[in-house]
Order: sequence, then structure tokens, then C-alpha cells
Amino acid sequence: MGRQPQGERAHPGGRPRDAAIDEAIILATRERLVRDGYSKMTIGDIVADAGVTRPTLYRRWKNKFDLVVDALDYGFRKQRDMYTVDLSELEPREALVEAVRRLDPAYFNPDAMVLMGNFAGEAIRTPELMEILREHAVEPRVSLMEEVLQGLRERGAVHDGIDTRVIAMMCFGAYFAAFYAGEPKKEIPERVVAVVWPAIAAGRS
Repeated sequence: MGRQPQGERAHPGGRPRDAAIDEAIILATRERLVRDGYSKMTIGDIVADAGVTRPTLYRRWKNKFDLVVDALDYGFRKQRDMYTVDLSELEPREALVEAVRRLDPAYFNPDAMVLMGNFAGEAIRTPELMEILREHAVEPRVSLMEEVLQGLRERGAVHDGIDTRVIAMMCFGAYFAAFYAGEPKKEIPERVVAVVWPAIAAGRS
């Protein structure tokens, strides 16, 4: 049986959850993940930062690991909520530019690169962190990009034979390359598409 999404679980007695308390705990967790990393972050720190009690937290999450999974999910859900443009209504090249923009891990949270880097840095001590990073932070973004490319293929805008997975990962990776190279990310969507589009477009743009 799968985990029920954060924010939809109820108290054992059936009382409704307080969404504001849930969010306070999640936000405190995300801040601690950036500041301290998973290993150094403690439940005591989180409840102090969120202004709640340990029983309040443990009624919602059974351990630190489950809490961190929901903290990652929260970031991607918030990012999706910020999307205001229907890509299917845009011209193909413009839709691809916007899709690349949405790959940015820091689209919602400016500290997302540090958070993800902390997870990767602890992979040896806690290898399951990399798995939840892939499942809850990387894969949702890459999959959305693949869906956009598939939609463009169905519209006849790009070649049938394109490798949507490789293109999506290349576009996603551009943000990490820029981050570590110390280059601005603002122009990444246009610059990446300027390189990719001529190779995949079915006709003249």
C-alpha cells in the first residue's frame, strides 16, 4: 500500500489535520536540510524551529526519513502550483523554452541546489537518500520535460526519432552545470533551446 500524500492524512482518532501546522513543520524541515543536511538535522531542531511539540510531529510522520520525503514532495508541488501557462497553447519552440525553465530545481526554492547537493553528499552514509532524491525531486521534473517533448512530437513539431529521455536529462543538467560553474541561470532556457531546437525540430522554426 502506497504512502498517502502529505496533507491528506488524518489523526488516528479521525480528527482533521491542521494544514498550517503541517506546513510549518515541512518548511522547518526544508530549512534544516539546507542548513545542516540530513545527518545533522534532528527532530528536536525541527520542532523548535516550527514551534510545535514532538508528539505533534510524530502524529504526522513516524520518523525523520518519512518527513524528509514529504519535504521534497512539498517543493515540487509548490513548483507546479506556480505554473500559470498552458504549454499546449504556446508555439512549439516557445513551449520548449518554458519547459526548460520549469526544470530549474530553484524555480520555487532558491536553496534547492544546496538541498539537493546535501542529499548527494550523504549518499554513502545514507544511500536511500539518493533514491528519494531521484524519485521525489529529479524524476518528476525530467518526466514533465519528456511529456512536453512527446506532446511536441505528436504535434509534428519535432522529429519522431528523438530520444526524449536524453534530451530531458541534458536540459535538466544544464542548471547544475551553471550552478557549479558560477554562471547565471536566467538565460539557460533560451541558450539550451538555441542549441537543441535545430537538432530536433521537424521543420524550419
